[in-house]
Amino acid sequence: MSHDTTASGSAGGSPANAQRLLWAGFMAILAAGVGFSIRAGILGQWAEQYGFTQTELGAITGGGLTGFGIIILLSSLIADRIGFGPLMFIAFGMHLVSAALTLATGAAFAAGGKDLAFQCLFWGMFLFAIGNGIAEAVVNPLVATLFPQRKTHYLNILHAGWPGGLIAGGLASFFMAGGGETKPVAWQIQISLFLVPVVLYGLMMIGQRFPRSEASVSGVKYRDMLGELGLLGAAVICGLLALFFKNDLGLQPIVAGGISAGLLIAFGAVTGFRFGHLLLAFLLLVHAMVGYVELGTDSWIAKITGTIMASEANGLLLFVYTSGLMFILRFFAGPIVERISPLGLLAVSAIFGAIGLTLLGNAEGIVMCVVAATIYGIGKTFLWPTMLGVVSEQFPKGGAITIGAVGGVGMLSAGLLGGPGIGFLQDENASAALQQADADVYERYKASSANSFLWKETVGLDGAKVGVLEDGGQEAQRALELLVEQKAQQETIDNQKALVDWWIDTAAPNAEADKPLVVDAGLQGGRQALKLTAYVPGTMAICYLLLIGVFAASGGYKQKGLDPELFTGGAEGPGEA
Repeated sequence: MSHDTTASGSAGGSPANAQRLLWAGFMAILAAGVGFSIRAGILGQWAEQYGFTQTELGAITGGGLTGFGIIILLSSLIADRIGFGPLMFIAFGMHLVSAALTLATGAAFAAGGKDLAFQCLFWGMFLFAIGNGIAEAVVNPLVATLFPQRKTHYLNILHAGWPGGLIAGGLASFFMAGGGETKPVAWQIQISLFLVPVVLYGLMMIGQRFPRSEASVSGVKYRDMLGELGLLGAAVICGLLALFFKNDLGLQPIVAGGISAGLLIAFGAVTGFRFGHLLLAFLLLVHAMVGYVELGTDSWIAKITGTIMASEANGLLLFVYTSGLMFILRFFAGPIVERISPLGLLAVSAIFGAIGLTLLGNAEGIVMCVVAATIYGIGKTFLWPTMLGVVSEQFPKGGAITIGAVGGVGMLSAGLLGGPGIGFLQDENASAALQQADADVYERYKASSANSFLWKETVGLDGAKVGVLEDGGQEAQRALELLVEQKAQQETIDNQKALVDWWIDTAAPNAEADKPLVVDAGLQGGRQALKLTAYVPGTMAICYLLLIGVFAASGGYKQKGLDPELFTGGAEGPGEA
């Protein structure tokens, strides 16, 4: 991998390889989608094997997205300095290391129990996110540079790799999930499948020359690139980082806030305390909502719809179906944008998203789930890549930094707010439903400690106990025998034996009456979580309509450029799709 110092405007970043770089980036994003999709399909196995609550599972999935966001931000700051090629090599290495750590979870559980297993999965997902974040920080400005005249169109094509990965991972989960008398394929085998597109994008990147960003080629100074983000944009990022320091690193709120404030002051000193752009800060806040509603919901959607349809397999197939819609539609963003503008597309998408989630939360049966999921799938299709396109078109002077800020904020929001928040809403509402139905059943299945999200707390249902109820204690007994056979730590064996004894002595005698109540409580928790989440795209729609009005007052939405020469001649060249 090498770094080309030529402009991309006339050469497409190196005419012969523009398409190759586009599709290599596509495969890198596809790898992230495969890992994300398969992880969503094996959450149940993790809950049963290691005893996680829904909120804890949300923290694991959220940790991956949080790491994704942080690394996008950090990588974007250095992309124009280091070059796109070396960063992609680092991304490739991180993907390999993350696989090794995640696959070590079984050994970690045997050696240190649930807490060590949690750490192994959390940091394995975090390292996976590092690889994803570095890759995303590269491929977004790379594609915007290769195709400067049609950024939104080609960014949508690039990000078709995400639903493509969701489809591949979802189908793999469907065929490996088991059912009836068939046991699921070990989650370790399923999660390893993301390495296939990783190897492919690594091979496609070898020996290729990479262009520099538009801003870099145009001679924009690094300080001026940072100045485009400004204090306003940096404040949005630092606010989310304060949540990361508090939630994921366990720092006291005052310490987390102090560190974030210090980072903001340091950023201001570097940029000469430039105020930045109000529009960009507003777009960052809106994209935080995009991350919450798209990726946060995707972390749970297969599980929730599977419960609604009384079939985990159908939930996975519905997830694959909506991903298929996204995959196909993202190739047609260009013609749509030419008719109604990027902001018009975003407004319509947000409205569809709000309607779809509301319908999903009230859906009964397979047909209504498919109808609601279709509306939701159409709604979420264009949000992420079109937002990237809008920021790149309106703030080209920011280079990789401003487009990276958008992706980073979206991922941070999904990891810190979306995944954990929707998990918390399920715990809170499932617990409330079960308490109302039968307080004694709730006492049998509640978790041993409270979960918290922002300023709220709730005691959710214990995932291990619910899993034991669902399979009649078979997996718990098998796990105990395996731990004894492997001579795991005595504390780990004792904890598993306590679960088995709880089932035999306390739960089994009441299982026939308890099971429908526990299942219904989980269903109600999922439904309510979707209905409450629908308010997020509803708010986004209002924001997009306000932006349409603002642009209309100043002559309409227009793409901004740096050097006119970058947008003439053979800009598309051999990269034309």
